[in-house]
Amino acid sequence: MSQAFPSFRSGRLAPWALVVAVTAISGLGACGGGGGGGSTSNSAAASGAASGAASAPAPDLVLSGVAAVGAPLGNAQISVVDAKGKALGTTSARGVDGFYSLVLSSKTPTAPLFVQARGVDAAGNPQVLHSIVATPVAAMVANITPLSDAAVALALGTDPRPVFNAAADNLTLLASLGQAKAAGEFLKTLIKNQLSDLKITDATKVDLFGDAAFAANKGSGDLLVEGLRIVLGKGSKGEQQLQLGAKLLNHLAPEVIVDLATAKTELAKATGATPANAITSTVKVTSSFAALLPNMNVLDDLGAAINRLIAQGSAASTLAASPLLANYVRHNGRQPSDLAELLGTYAARNWQLGRFLVTGCADDKAITGNCTRVQVAALVTDSSGAVTDLFNDVVSYTAKPAAGVLNWGLVGNGKKFDFSVRSTSWLARAADGTPLSPTAPSGNPSAGVQLLLQSQDSQGNPQLDSATVQTPSGFSIALAGCGQPRLCISAATGATSVSATGTLGDTLLQPATVGWVGGADTVRNARYQASYNIDGAAETRVALLGGDLAANGSSPARYPSLDGVSATAPLARAALAAGLQLTWANWAAANPELRLGSVQVVLRNDTVYASSEVPVLPGVNRVTLPAMVDDAAMPWTSAELWLHSQDTLGRRLVTRYDLKP
Repeated sequence: MSQAFPSFRSGRLAPWALVVAVTAISGLGACGGGGGGGSTSNSAAASGAASGAASAPAPDLVLSGVAAVGAPLGNAQISVVDAKGKALGTTSARGVDGFYSLVLSSKTPTAPLFVQARGVDAAGNPQVLHSIVATPVAAMVANITPLSDAAVALALGTDPRPVFNAAADNLTLLASLGQAKAAGEFLKTLIKNQLSDLKITDATKVDLFGDAAFAANKGSGDLLVEGLRIVLGKGSKGEQQLQLGAKLLNHLAPEVIVDLATAKTELAKATGATPANAITSTVKVTSSFAALLPNMNVLDDLGAAINRLIAQGSAASTLAASPLLANYVRHNGRQPSDLAELLGTYAARNWQLGRFLVTGCADDKAITGNCTRVQVAALVTDSSGAVTDLFNDVVSYTAKPAAGVLNWGLVGNGKKFDFSVRSTSWLARAADGTPLSPTAPSGNPSAGVQLLLQSQDSQGNPQLDSATVQTPSGFSIALAGCGQPRLCISAATGATSVSATGTLGDTLLQPATVGWVGGADTVRNARYQASYNIDGAAETRVALLGGDLAANGSSPARYPSLDGVSATAPLARAALAAGLQLTWANWAAANPELRLGSVQVVLRNDTVYASSEVPVLPGVNRVTLPAMVDDAAMPWTSAELWLHSQDTLGRRLVTRYDLKP
């Protein structure tokens, strides 16, 4: 099965088996009420008043809408507060289409209403998005998308997440939500090329908040969201920014940058407001992709066709012969036969693909206004709607396909090996959960860039034993085989084998300990290039850093922490022998912009180690480790527990617990 996180195997000793039972509890949010409220006619009310009868009760207020990021933000938790910070209820969006409906707990809320969606997108990235309702009425619509979130950020002049989380303490800021509609109109001037690409001729008719017809179905409104990469980031001086770019570019650098504080000031002016003064970038509008964006309206036909084969119980051999895979080359080493085997596994278990989410462009060279290889992701779910896998690959569009062949088809990125780089910071904790004292030179927490170059095939067979990775600063880092699915950083040039530890140190390039890492290497869109020889031919791969690296890590509260761990209830290695249940619900609730992606156990003695890592799927906040028995001939002397989480930009925050002997 494909995985969002790598699954590491044993070191030099024979591996012990670590089977993790994963239990989903409470999904991503608790379900709330839905439905609408009735009303009483004016004539009936007048009649009641004339006869001395009591006035009819005020109708319930019902809020509904769709949470989407280009694909449904299914099972997202929806929460609402009013302008006084009063909580008005929560519910969950439907998994299949992102639709939600909620009867508010108050019939007289103070306007405007502030709405939040917390969920996980089809690529496995956590999302926390916002929207507004300007005027409460009996039936209201608030769609929650990256575009509505961007407009809210412009009105607030800051990231909406901390404002919503402490709404009662931010009443002055909540009042500025009244400028969100004006912020939306300004936002539309920045994305006018996407509006034109989708043949939306009257931008004033595009409602970024309350369009009752909006659906996450690759219609024009949905593709407007799909075609953009929207990030709430920070500038070089720490100023908060809205960063916009076309998603189909083959880089992550923003095109349009807006200073949020300036935008808020301009939008709040009674007369003469000029929010364009807040644009700090040279480029004022995002790029056009008229050659491709309109054709995405039939992208989900491909997923539907795959699901038909799955529903027929097709075997891998049948899938391999399908026209859907006829043009498939490879994807990060995944061969057509591997893809057929994966889809055959889905068929055997009756797991199906959700709607595709466009995640970027896999072209090596930029093509103005076009992208020939489009990166996509989809949640894989069972018949109950539970997420069972995360699927990602590359598709391509053909305007005039052969008879019986779809316009969109799976092709892969054509690469023999997966190569990625990640901003990663980590925190070391004692067995009781307290952070360990900082140690020089790394400190605690510490941070670095992970260099992740695939070295084994899907069966665990070694394929690559050495490579170099060139940093944006122009230095090259040697990598070598280490018995892991990824090459390890090597201190010796030209080495083809090094000893691994099974932990972050195998792949982590830390500015605190490596003098060849500078500021240019740790910013979003930093370009790393891997070079190696395979089958007698030289090959290169390029990877981009998805998010800026925190120089000294983040606040300790953001790193994953386990419920129930304390000085009186520390984690002990002996507990592994009886089976150990781990829960992180409290941390998950306090950090909705993060998602735990995997749990790893590392056992050591003086010379060897054994390591195993298991992915944690969206909607899960508990794992149970099975009973594990020490090897009598070579007992382990220490144990570590690693919790790997990621944020909305794919940056990793990792916690290491040192278990008591």
